[in-house]
Amino acid sequence: MALGKNRRRERGVDYWPGFVDALSTLLLAIMFLLTVFVLAQFLLSREITGRDEVLNRLNSQIAELTELLALEKGNTQDVEDQLANLQSSLATAEADRSRLQQLLSQGSGSSSAANARIGDLTNQLNQEQQLSARAASQVELLNQQISALRAQIAAIEEALQASEAKDASSQAQISDLGRRLNVALAQRVQELNRYRSDFFGRLREILSDRENIRIVGDRFVFQSEVLFPVGGNELDPAGRVEMDKLAAALLDLAKEIPAEINWVLRVDGHTDNSPLSGSGRYRDNWELSSARATSVVKYLISKGVPANRLVAAGFGEFQPIAQGDTPDARSQNRRIELKLTER
Repeated sequence: MALGKNRRRERGVDYWPGFVDALSTLLLAIMFLLTVFVLAQFLLSREITGRDEVLNRLNSQIAELTELLALEKGNTQDVEDQLANLQSSLATAEADRSRLQQLLSQGSGSSSAANARIGDLTNQLNQEQQLSARAASQVELLNQQISALRAQIAAIEEALQASEAKDASSQAQISDLGRRLNVALAQRVQELNRYRSDFFGRLREILSDRENIRIVGDRFVFQSEVLFPVGGNELDPAGRVEMDKLAAALLDLAKEIPAEINWVLRVDGHTDNSPLSGSGRYRDNWELSSARATSVVKYLISKGVPANRLVAAGFGEFQPIAQGDTPDARSQNRRIELKLTER
């Protein structure tokens, strides 16, 4: 008989589930980090896409302004050519007038014709002077417009440079944020694992005299017979004694865990695969396992454990730790599991 008990104890100490749970915790942490990183990348991509659209519009405006500047330069050149032609015509008219005045002074017989010619040339000269003045005004206006266009182009180039610098700064900030998030996440996982080890170590010392209370991986497992009567969910006197020990250890640990670690003690209720009749208080094993987990949580709250640090969950018969329909397998599957984790 004693040999059979020793063999059951050796089979109960199984470190493989703990290793699997540790890997699962690490995988969840990595998935959370990747989710945050992908979200940050998505937000940055959307911001960069909007800036690329702004840059495209600015480049289009620059192209239009460049074309307008080239057109204005062409108009300016035309006006300058016209002004040169007018000045040439003016010089020719002045030369004609001088020649006619010389002929008049020499006493030629066509004085009236010369005067008429002089009048015509004078009128032409006045018109050409007016055209020259208007052309000069147009040249001045075009020069002002060219200066304004150059100022606009310079402002657009400055805006483009500022936008590119801001994009580079955003990329650096996102990279630094990812690095700091990795470090913080690793620190949080390490701290929680340390406190979980301390908590289980204290429980092991307190409850070491009970063979039907054991550690499976990162969970403390109570057989249901230790806490509840058969088919019931109310803690019996022996179960309340065990929960008093658990509450004391949990309250001591809560004083040591930093406030920034959002920890919870998850209480999981499990049953065996024996179906309920459905005519009693509970219709199925789901309700029975949930009621037992809730009963443990409420009792711990009555002993001073903060309600926001407790979670109750019922799994029915669907998470067995022992396969088969033997009495020993069913006894192992009727259990309450305690797991210290992060919310």
